[in-house]
Amino acid sequence: MSDKPSARKVSVTTVPLDTVVASLYEAQQKIYPRSIFGYFTKWRWVMVWITQLFFYVVPWIEWSHRQALLFDLNAKRFYIFKLVLYPQDLIYLTAILIVSALSLFLFTAIAGRLWCGFTCPQTVYTEIFLWIEAKVEGDRATRMRLDNATTSFKKLLKKITKHFLWIIFALWTGFTFVGYFTPIRELFREFIQINVSPWETFWVGFYGFATYGNAGFLREQVCKYMCPYARFQSAMFDDDTLMVTYNEARGEPRGGRSSKVDSSSLALGSCIDCSLCVQVCPTGIDIRDGLQYECINCGACADVCDNVMDKMGYERGLIKFSTQNAITKNWSSQQILQHVLRPRVLIYAAIITLLVTAIASSLWFRIPFRVDVMRDRGVMARLSEDGKLENVYRLQIMNGTENEQHYLLSVAGIKDLAIESEDINGDDKLKNSTHDKSIVVKPAESRSVIVDLRIPDGVLEEGSHKIDFEIKSVETGDAVTERSVFLVPRN
Repeated sequence: MSDKPSARKVSVTTVPLDTVVASLYEAQQKIYPRSIFGYFTKWRWVMVWITQLFFYVVPWIEWSHRQALLFDLNAKRFYIFKLVLYPQDLIYLTAILIVSALSLFLFTAIAGRLWCGFTCPQTVYTEIFLWIEAKVEGDRATRMRLDNATTSFKKLLKKITKHFLWIIFALWTGFTFVGYFTPIRELFREFIQINVSPWETFWVGFYGFATYGNAGFLREQVCKYMCPYARFQSAMFDDDTLMVTYNEARGEPRGGRSSKVDSSSLALGSCIDCSLCVQVCPTGIDIRDGLQYECINCGACADVCDNVMDKMGYERGLIKFSTQNAITKNWSSQQILQHVLRPRVLIYAAIITLLVTAIASSLWFRIPFRVDVMRDRGVMARLSEDGKLENVYRLQIMNGTENEQHYLLSVAGIKDLAIESEDINGDDKLKNSTHDKSIVVKPAESRSVIVDLRIPDGVLEEGSHKIDFEIKSVETGDAVTERSVFLVPRN
């Protein structure tokens, strides 16, 4: 064996000059959706108007000298027109969220991503931002030429104008969003006086920046990569789910031709391969490639295809809302509707109906005030100055109405039990009676009252004795009963 180190052979691979290096990450191409008019486009703009009028107008509506819809986090009260909710009413918010989730499942089972295409905030604001962009920069072809053109004063002016309008609209959106949590009229005065709190400034800027970024730049990227709904929607689809579909049997083989030429003589389908369905798609997909998770069911491709079919003199519906079964089995519209009421749809609808009925019934029969009884844990039981056995309680009374309320207090369960409670109006105490004076609580406020219960010493046996506090509203007649215990210590 030689002591000299062996020479290691190194092979060198020569890369040909014509080799193409492929990147693992595809550069994202900007999508320029073409403007289109049609049945689904009209409905999409109807939903834009409805959702945005609700969002921007409702905070300015007054109800009983206050904002009609306000989630006042500082006061820990939610105002929904006539209804006033407290943090203790979280069960209603939970139920509403459950109904919303089930409704989304129901709509998806019936018509796919109908929510995404017509009412999702991302879709709505993207549509508005695209409208602003088209008004400033021009149609699709003009915008593409402008972006590819060299920098000039005209180009800068249009870009600056567009982004200025985007930012103003986004900030107004952020301001309106914060106006649902801070009274919007007060918030407006604070902005005029440049006296806005740091947190309000932060949330206006944050929500405005999110609107500007998502609707102005990310657009379809939010639907394709950021929204989780796009990933699990297929679990709610079946062969009877309505979605935007391309009739491949009718459309293929595709090919260009004149409107004066009979397609059957050319052995071609109805699709003339104009690619307009791709140009109008807000997510940039080709619906002719089949069902894709990026499709938001907006129906833009169906509108433009129908226009093309009209010009060619062909029957409409090459691209339309249909189901997989309808396409393969050539069902009529009536047959499609007959298969809408299938088991999963009926189950979703039944659960939603039960929940909505339960929520509505609970709110209808809901007593408009709440009482919490808490024992004074610092003093379990003691002898008072007059030699009576005393237990101390704190009553928290929450008035859920818009009017001042008077409440009568009484206690049952132990004979000869006397109440001595501080009067929140500063008058004399309530002594030796079960309802001598009323407790006054202002509109939509919560008041705390200290209550002393006394009984002659030695009357009761040692241990805990059940008692019931009854608080009754003088104005409405509603009554609430809360159970507690009266403690008698060992001698």
